[in-house]
Amino acid sequence: MPIFIGTSGWQYRHWRETFYPPDVAQRDWLEFYAARFATVESNAAFYRLPEKKTFADWAERTPKDFIWTVKVSRFLTHIKRLRDPAEPVERFVAHARGLGGKLGPALLQLPPQLAADVDLLDGCLAQFPRDMRVAVEFRHRSWWTANVERVLRRHKATLCWADRFRPISPLWRTADWGYLRFHQGRASPRPCYGEAALAAWVSRIHEVLPREADVFVYFNNDQRACALRDAIVFARLVQRAGWEVSRVPQIDEVRVA
Repeated sequence: MPIFIGTSGWQYRHWRETFYPPDVAQRDWLEFYAARFATVESNAAFYRLPEKKTFADWAERTPKDFIWTVKVSRFLTHIKRLRDPAEPVERFVAHARGLGGKLGPALLQLPPQLAADVDLLDGCLAQFPRDMRVAVEFRHRSWWTANVERVLRRHKATLCWADRFRPISPLWRTADWGYLRFHQGRASPRPCYGEAALAAWVSRIHEVLPREADVFVYFNNDQRACALRDAIVFARLVQRAGWEVSRVPQIDEVRVA
């Protein structure tokens, strides 16, 4: 299976002219993006959960092979802080199902101040349907324990590997698929990544995950169009290592500001 590479969102106004041509209306940016990438991590639901018909519209506007990752609402992760998860999870799933067969993983990004609570995590993951892939991004160091790893494995949820200047999570393999987020690199111009840093991540994926595993990789460093350029460079490195990779634009389609 390929390594799916995309960006965390597509509706960045500062991508006009660095990626989106001036003659492409903003209402058509999704189609333009989806013709060049095969996946996106949508953060819209994190701030305000779209209606099911909105998800269905997004599905209709994207190619048959397109995959949507959807970030779970902050109502569950940041306001409820994983407590009483049944209704928020049920509502999220009901809306996101509007994507149909294009729905990929759900991303649970926990707040940086939320310390580990294994029971809360266990109860929350139990609410997700078994056929839905869930990745969890922890941002408090107290989560790096064997008990947390066991809970992820029991629910077949994937630990989201994260990078902000450097790897900031252990490389646990808790499911038969992988999830990686790039937040901020050290290269010039900031927050872009250098090729050596990206190549190191290709090696880590190769060391931990089998070639047949689905791996979802998203670049969240949208400033200066770094996410777009880095996604293209990373795809080239993945191909060079002999892995199949989803489509990405040509490097000359992106201008880093």
